[in-house]
Amino acid sequence: MEIESSKSSSGLIKKKWDKTDIPDLSGKTAIITGANSGTGYEVSKALAGKGAEVIMACRDVEKGELAEAKIKEEFPKSSLKFMVLDLADLSSVKNFANMFHEKNNSLDILCNNAGVMATPQVKTKDGFELQFGTNHLGHFALTGLLLDKLLGTSKSRIVNVSSIAHMGGIIDFDDLMNEKKYSRFPTYSQSKLANLLFTYELQRRLETNGCNTISVGSHPGLSRTNLGSSGFGYGKGKILKSIIGFFAKLTCQSAAMGALPILYASTSLDINGGEYIGPRGFREFWGYPKKVESSKDSHDEEVAEKLWSISTDLTKVHYHF
Repeated sequence: MEIESSKSSSGLIKKKWDKTDIPDLSGKTAIITGANSGTGYEVSKALAGKGAEVIMACRDVEKGELAEAKIKEEFPKSSLKFMVLDLADLSSVKNFANMFHEKNNSLDILCNNAGVMATPQVKTKDGFELQFGTNHLGHFALTGLLLDKLLGTSKSRIVNVSSIAHMGGIIDFDDLMNEKKYSRFPTYSQSKLANLLFTYELQRRLETNGCNTISVGSHPGLSRTNLGSSGFGYGKGKILKSIIGFFAKLTCQSAAMGALPILYASTSLDINGGEYIGPRGFREFWGYPKKVESSKDSHDEEVAEKLWSISTDLTKVHYHF
């Protein structure tokens, strides 16, 4: 069963595309990482409300189960399941993929939404810098381990959630884990640039191998989520966390609005592989979804190929098309 078209009569995304434009998703299976809060929660709720079977992949058991119960209160007939996934631990990623394979025959939507931002210099369980390890390597591994299910599902898609911050990102292969000179926000920007390099390189490889699965990118603009303060749970930073929270209330759109570009990328047939969806408002900070352009660096094929090779070596996950 195919997702119905939501294209306007002009052939462009309608100016106020919202969750009411999502087609019926009965029979579809979706995985949303970071689904217990923020845009991940809103995406999960919207897809479940349209009939999809939604796997809420979250690190925190208590928060994940609470989010699942909250959505089921609003949509009692929805098909939701919480599963533990810690993207900062490759053994957790592999366990999640194995459990999904055992219980599911298909996968229509993989939404790589989870992330951490501006953390102190902390390492994952596998020894990677936390932001790069979680935001990029964890999702690289997850996608590769679920690839056969995606390729076996007609017109499936992978949605990688990046950020405006990718514009300031630099991939430094001489110090990929930022061990020589660590700075919270530039390191976050690097991880978000890596998300897009991965998105476009994956699309090229899917096309080369004649697959009808597509890889697309999206970003939520400036949205009120836990991401802006998530990094300060790893160390001292309560004052800065409070400041960020205060300005977020003044300047950011709701998580529900921030989820719209991700939802469009996840459900619309009027999108091609390799496209990037963000808010249509000022500097892509807020607003309804539209097709947007990412940085020149995000389209560097030589860098993307090298990053892919290194990511394969680090995660030990090989893609088989």
